[in-house]
Amino acid sequence: MKQLKLSNQLCFPIYALSRLVTSHYLPLLNELDLTYPQYLVMLLLWEHQTLSVKALGKELRLDSGTLTPLLKRLESKKMIKRVRSKEDERIVNIHLTEQGSQLKIQAADIPNQIQCSMGFTAEEFKTLKSVIGGVLRRHAEE
Repeated sequence: MKQLKLSNQLCFPIYALSRLVTSHYLPLLNELDLTYPQYLVMLLLWEHQTLSVKALGKELRLDSGTLTPLLKRLESKKMIKRVRSKEDERIVNIHLTEQGSQLKIQAADIPNQIQCSMGFTAEEFKTLKSVIGGVLRRHAEE
């Protein structure tokens, strides 16, 4: 049964690469006192300034049960502020604080540091990101 050999699986190299990439982020994020999931939230907020919890969950593919404790920790670190919408109290919007905005400056070189530490050429980086992005976009609605 060749199809059940680990070396013939798609899942394992993706899983192993994910763990490897994340391990390269960890020392850089430790300097910012952020976990990897917190960093992903901050990336979206640096891009958009304010997003609803629902929008963050959709973008990060995380449910509210996973996202809420993560947001509470970021709020306790004074990086974000959670504010209920005045129009619809069921909606909670996430805003960057001044401290959260300032962290962007410290994080600015992380993407370049990751590309270098992983040893990716610019072309490999672009190709890998494009292939993975295409697969994820095709399955975004699932």
